[in-house]
Amino acid sequence: MMLLTLQQHLSAAGAGLPNPVSWLRPGHFKPALKVVPFAVIKTGLQATLERLFAEALEDGDFECLTDQWLRIDITDLGLSWLITYRDGRLVVADALRESTVAKVTFRASSEDLLLIAARYEDPDSLFFQRRLIIEGDTELGLEIKNIIDSADLDCLPGPVSRMVNFAAGQISPQA
Repeated sequence: MMLLTLQQHLSAAGAGLPNPVSWLRPGHFKPALKVVPFAVIKTGLQATLERLFAEALEDGDFECLTDQWLRIDITDLGLSWLITYRDGRLVVADALRESTVAKVTFRASSEDLLLIAARYEDPDSLFFQRRLIIEGDTELGLEIKNIIDSADLDCLPGPVSRMVNFAAGQISPQA
């Protein structure tokens, strides 16, 4: 029995369907993200971060963010989040609504962040290509980058991990 990928099924079904790659480009989610309340995004983001970084949280690796904020700007989606560490947990806030000043900021496009998450691109390579910008406290930024590098996508639910890998594979110039 031969198993076909989603893309093979769609290609075989074909003719009039748009390219499935275009469905998964993160930028296509921008209109939907504009109407989703931040509380919904925050709930999903915090749960994902806590699952993705469960071991790092248990080991206290994020203590470097105690009383400090990391800002993540997703440039093409117009999203900005603040993340701090409090009482053993990561806390997420909307950077566009908060007056809190971040100690360090990571800035990149959604596609570049997806490629980093799926390990299709190395954050250091993107940094030197100026596709990942790290501003502020460099030492803290490197410490956080190293924690992120140690995360394991396999701890995410199977469908989420597969979707991240599939989408990254479709946008990667290496794929």
